Amino acid sequence: MKHALMPAPLRRAVRGWFDSRYISLADHRRDIKDALWEVQTLGREVTALRAEVDRLRAQVAKVGVDQARAGRWDDAHRLAQETAVAMDGVLQNEVLLWQAVDRLPGGAASPGPERSSGGPA
Repeated sequence: MKHALMPAPLRRAVRGWFDSRYISLADHRRDIKDALWEVQTLGREVTALRAEVDRLRAQVAKVGVDQARAGRWDDAHRLAQETAVAMDGVLQNEVLLWQAVDRLPGGAASPGPERSSGGPA
């Protein structure tokens, strides 16, 4: 690095520019301490959550699940998935319908109240 003589106002301006762009060493150390404190806090929380999960797993293992209840849960899950697929198809058809309406000659130039809210309720 080369040293050069420069007027004091220019030197102050350059130092001010560097100080405004870069973080000071003290601020950097404080940020590192804060980050370390956060990591330690999160580590304690994760440990507590793992203990809670282990406790809940042990509690569920004691209770057990009968086959009839598991079957109903499986049926409910299957029906929910089928309903979601059917609703997706309905929404896609609604989009196609409104696109066709918009392409009609003399179609609705501005959306009506039911179109702006996403369709009739």
